[in-house]
Amino acid sequence: MTQSPTLRVATPGFSGLVGFGRRDITPPVGIRNRNWGAAATDTATGVHRPFILSVLALKTDTTSSPLLIAGVDGTHWRRVDDWESLQCRVLDELGLEAGQLIVNLSHTHSGPVLTASHADLAGGEYLVAYLDRLAEALVGAGRDALADLCEGSVDWYTGSSSVAVNRDLDLDGRALVGFNPDIPADDTVLIGRVCAGDGAHLATVVNYACHPTTLAWENCQLSPDYVGELRETVESHTGAPCLFLQGASGDLSPRLQYSGDTELADRHGRAIGLAVLAALETMPPPATDLVYGEAVESGAPVAVWRADKRTASTTLRYGTEISVLPLRPLSSCAELAEEWADILPQSRDERLRRVRDLREGYLDLDNRPDDVDHPMWIARIGDALLVAHPGEAYSWLQTELRQRFPQAPVLVLNLSNGPGFVYLPDRDAYRRDAYQAWQTVFAPGALEKFTDDASTALHALLAADDLG
Repeated sequence: MTQSPTLRVATPGFSGLVGFGRRDITPPVGIRNRNWGAAATDTATGVHRPFILSVLALKTDTTSSPLLIAGVDGTHWRRVDDWESLQCRVLDELGLEAGQLIVNLSHTHSGPVLTASHADLAGGEYLVAYLDRLAEALVGAGRDALADLCEGSVDWYTGSSSVAVNRDLDLDGRALVGFNPDIPADDTVLIGRVCAGDGAHLATVVNYACHPTTLAWENCQLSPDYVGELRETVESHTGAPCLFLQGASGDLSPRLQYSGDTELADRHGRAIGLAVLAALETMPPPATDLVYGEAVESGAPVAVWRADKRTASTTLRYGTEISVLPLRPLSSCAELAEEWADILPQSRDERLRRVRDLREGYLDLDNRPDDVDHPMWIARIGDALLVAHPGEAYSWLQTELRQRFPQAPVLVLNLSNGPGFVYLPDRDAYRRDAYQAWQTVFAPGALEKFTDDASTALHALLAADDLG
């Protein structure tokens, strides 16, 4: 046998205190869940799978402040005041600052509209009580996660799943939203294995980018879409809860979608869940690196690698930043109503309501017609970096940030902490006059500007760690 200098392949990770909490937040049957202009009904008639709210709590040690990351089966916040009401209550009851709470919506399109302002519409009578229940569940799960804190680690690993495809299709001179087989899609599944100090598997974090639009206007049931079966697939094998975090999926969706078949949603969830399990099975044991041990002469010179305990990073830093993004020239609601006069009345009414809901509290066109403050939440969790924001960015955001920070796992979260139905498309979407481009309030270049600002914020976070 021949000894060799140490050759080590590090497993990116975090070592500190970890805790987990969960609540069932399945909405009541009859609640308003109209998310499609082509839908024939306004309210939910049944439940496909339960809706879940999960919270991961992280701390460096017993004297430090926590970071809470929540994954919620929800569609999107429709108004700034709805989100701010919930945020203020949760921060107050848990004693947190704004930078310590990240609430990521799965973006299922088969869930209730998260706004109290629709109480006057069919099924809207349930919305105020449901929003109150959602806040209560987040507080409760957050308290459980903080009470559950124990010595542990998070190990990061990258897998892949082909469920998500590019959905920017040009056909017969028209920009459609559906599978484009000619453009490759980001297939990255970023997985965090959360373990206790004794190696017990406490939770699995899954960050994947894919619109939950398997189910559409033909479906009348409340459903987390593919996320429900994804969780169950992972949990049935690991025995530990699974926290799903929606990535930068503005241009990504399943290839087969817009269906009323709940089994299709389950198939998509199983496929992603099995990809997560495959990655988990190839990971080294918790809190270890792979280390080259020796060469054994066995006919061929055989390199023997072993798992070796590591000293993981205990760094936990987080904060909030503002990205000032350019606005495109915006038509008034009256002008939009005239422009959309030839589409189905229910589709037109839904579009106009969305425009009004978004602009109030987010835009200030009288005083700032050219730009808007778009918030982001950033964090360093050991060796991993995180960027979260309220919009629907194209996947270029996550692929570009991962190229700029190749040394670190980078979690990118859309639809976090605020109204999330405003797109950040790439420049090509504007050229194509795609739905995501004419729907958004942002001018071309906003995605690239936000990416640069996020990159700058992450570099500053890393520099602070180097200095501190």
